[in-house]
Amino acid sequence: MPVDLSNKPSPTVRSTNPITAPVQVMPVSPRAVLSRALTVPLVLGLVFFLPTLVAVQAGPGVRDGVFWLQLALTSYAGARLAAVTLTAGRRLIQGSFWLFTYVAMGVAPLAQAVLGQTPTPVVGPHSDLVLAVSLALCGCVAFDVGVLLARHRPPLPRSARKPRRAASVHRRRLYVLVAFAYAASALFIVKLGGPAVFFGSRQEISEGIQASTGTGDHSQVASAFLRGFGTVPALLAFLFLTRWLVTSRHARRRLSVIVMWAGLLGVNVVVNNPISNPRYWFLTVMFSILFTAFPRSPVMYRAALATGVVAALLLFPFMDRYRYDEGGQRARESTSVVAPLVRKDYDQIGMFANTITFAESGEGHTYGRQLAATVFFFVPRSVWHDKPLDSGVRVGEWMRMDNTNLSSPLWAELWLDFGPVGMTGGFVVLGYVCARADRRYAHRTIDHPHPGHIAAIVTPLIAGYAFILLRGPLLQASGRVGIALLCLALVTTFRSDRRKLLR
Repeated sequence: MPVDLSNKPSPTVRSTNPITAPVQVMPVSPRAVLSRALTVPLVLGLVFFLPTLVAVQAGPGVRDGVFWLQLALTSYAGARLAAVTLTAGRRLIQGSFWLFTYVAMGVAPLAQAVLGQTPTPVVGPHSDLVLAVSLALCGCVAFDVGVLLARHRPPLPRSARKPRRAASVHRRRLYVLVAFAYAASALFIVKLGGPAVFFGSRQEISEGIQASTGTGDHSQVASAFLRGFGTVPALLAFLFLTRWLVTSRHARRRLSVIVMWAGLLGVNVVVNNPISNPRYWFLTVMFSILFTAFPRSPVMYRAALATGVVAALLLFPFMDRYRYDEGGQRARESTSVVAPLVRKDYDQIGMFANTITFAESGEGHTYGRQLAATVFFFVPRSVWHDKPLDSGVRVGEWMRMDNTNLSSPLWAELWLDFGPVGMTGGFVVLGYVCARADRRYAHRTIDHPHPGHIAAIVTPLIAGYAFILLRGPLLQASGRVGIALLCLALVTTFRSDRRKLLR
């Protein structure tokens, strides 16, 4: 039988879901895949050129086991980052994981090993640093194992399948969220003294929050709630409206929706700008907005990951102009081009080694107490008297650091709670969950691109917030997660009545 090679248009795919029935899905163009002229330089640059460029820099660092393990970790993460960047689909959460791992756990610690400098002192024996890099590499491999398990998950028999109702946005509840976002952000702005404060410095913002809530150093629940409710609802409401406008011609014809969107844009410029917020939170804002505004653009997805590497290595270290003084924890002067990577922003491997030393010094593993504090972050210390501190703060106080605002990467968090076996198992589960979430996102944005699908908003938000969760400490990052869950619970519905959903 002859094969038809004519350029006939592909048939239009129609969804059988009652929520998504009117929506037509256009076929994905084969041109979405990067050409070989762009693929080869990206792979060579991430896997070979950049690690080699860092490794050949002049420095007093010893080329020992830590150096070679760090080089292997960097190349492995670079290969995986290139793979998720060049894939035909969009794997948002996996892309964020490998972007963070490549920069913060790979290139930056490699530069520190070459220069013989660490942004935070490594107080334990050299063997703990070797173990930290080895465990970091083990966690990356375990993450890939989880991804493979998710890819080859056996399908359920048809008799065991149950029809699933997609989680969608209830239109009237979205209006309630928008109104609440305006009110919460307005209260946040008024409490701190007006919009001008948000364009000053982070030090001024922190002092204003402490003055308005009367919180101390270790009791920060009130300040976390004030900052969280002032920023998270505004971002989520803006993402929902952006998704609605991007995917619905009906929404673009409604002046009320456009006015609400424009107002929330102005609110986010004030409360979520890069001057008054930590850089990792601003990355969350930017990634979630880009992936929501361009849900079906492979070019935007790949550009975000590729430029994310460049921005993290060249721009991120210098974006602390408005940051408060960190007690002299600055990189020492050096003529090397990789010297900006020897900053406290990239202390993850060193803090992992310090966490290992901290546990082995007699503190031991916590067996879930740190995770329990993260889950029940909202319980004040006046009620929970022996509530654990942030993992980074605990290790920093044990090190007798003046500034205990230190990172505690997810590798260290899982190791401190559950040991090496628990850490490895945790990353297998993490890889599985991330792969399933990315697949669900592709299903909701390509196969059934309805404007009200919750997964189409949650996945970009998680992809952006992954930088904060991976850097840690988890307890410090849990406040905004809890507030986001409350907002999602407010607007989510599983009913299929199209009159009450976004359309």
